[in-house]
Amino acid sequence: MDSLANISEFTEVQHASFDAISSGKNTLATSPTGTGKTLAYLLPSLLAVNKKQGQQLLILAPNSELAGQIFEVVKSLATPLGLTANLVISGASIKRQIERIKKGPEIIVATPGRALELVKDKKIKMTAINTIILDEVDNLLETSQWQFVKQIIKRTPKAYQFIASSATAHQVFERMSEFAPDLVEINVAKTEPTVDHFMVKVENRKKIDLLKHIAHIKGMRGLVFFNRLEDLGNAEEKLTFQNIAAVSIASDVNGRFRKTIIEKFKSGQITLLLATDIAARGLDIDDLDYVINFDIPVTNESYTHRAGRTGRMGKIGHVVNIVGNSFDEKNVKHYQKQTEKILKAGEFISLK
Repeated sequence: MDSLANISEFTEVQHASFDAISSGKNTLATSPTGTGKTLAYLLPSLLAVNKKQGQQLLILAPNSELAGQIFEVVKSLATPLGLTANLVISGASIKRQIERIKKGPEIIVATPGRALELVKDKKIKMTAINTIILDEVDNLLETSQWQFVKQIIKRTPKAYQFIASSATAHQVFERMSEFAPDLVEINVAKTEPTVDHFMVKVENRKKIDLLKHIAHIKGMRGLVFFNRLEDLGNAEEKLTFQNIAAVSIASDVNGRFRKTIIEKFKSGQITLLLATDIAARGLDIDDLDYVINFDIPVTNESYTHRAGRTGRMGKIGHVVNIVGNSFDEKNVKHYQKQTEKILKAGEFISLK
């Protein structure tokens, strides 16, 4: 996740967003993953927040993991400005969250369901909110999220500023225009790729065996994606039996335990972190070398978000697609130009 401490110059989306947001324009920014979109909307937005004036800025994220990461960045930027922020997410104590809101934070970072609860209870005062930000807006447009988001937006004063951000939000402009007149679209094209995409062909029944070999690559730390939640536990059990440090992270994992797992993965104590799209949405791991698609994703959007976990901010990354049949091979070639490789002597070797 972005922070001022680890950037030396602003990215294209940060430059492009600053003037539009600073001037109060409703803005939809679409830019590839890992290009600094969080700072792109936070920097100009926070500069417009007034100290000790109560709730002014509401940021909505599709899940607790992403909301928590945004909150940490907000705190690092807000504190020097004399501003305070609260995190409001499902699964945490609502009573404790209400007590913190009573202290009058200027910024609230929230997941939609819990935010709506507190809006209806008049703890989050939408009449005071003058800026609302939707992070990963394409995900928030899904039915399960939009039912909450729409009700929150409808309670916001007509004069509010609307800001939305995502890596794959090109198709939502018209829908967002309904809530944000004169919406400005900032569309930053893909930069020169720093991620190597390749596939490894193997029979479906031998996928786990291949994953075992991958785990023994020197310095391996890989985020492994599955399409089905029920496959996580099975894969974790087989890998653990082989003394491989593999841990699955499901979407319903307790927040504190989830944080512990992620920290161990970041520090290298866990070699393979197994997840589904839902569980991994918003995960930001510094210097993650490998994203491994154990199952090929069913949509191009999903492939984009998975691949975006590696090669962030111009760093080198690798996406390994484990292909078990011709259908998978056709899909993965459609998503991204692939180089076929094999694993030999602890390294991936190109067949071409």
